[in-house]
Amino acid sequence: MATPPAIESTTREQRRAFVRESWKCMHNCELCGKCHILKGRDAETLYADYIEGRRSYLDVTLEIRK
Repeated sequence: MATPPAIESTTREQRRAFVRESWKCMHNCELCGKCHILKGRDAETLYADYIEGRRSYLDVTLEIRK
């Protein structure tokens, strides 16, 4: 996974595109594990605070993984 774009130097759409690309389905559930991490929830919904520039990508990720 690539380094998430910094909130300070990106637009909302750039952050949304990063989330979409990072969490897109690879159609190989046994090897991927993304669905397991997201627990069946939508990535854009879970990362809404990052997309809107309110919290860092890392903060949101750590909360999701709890």
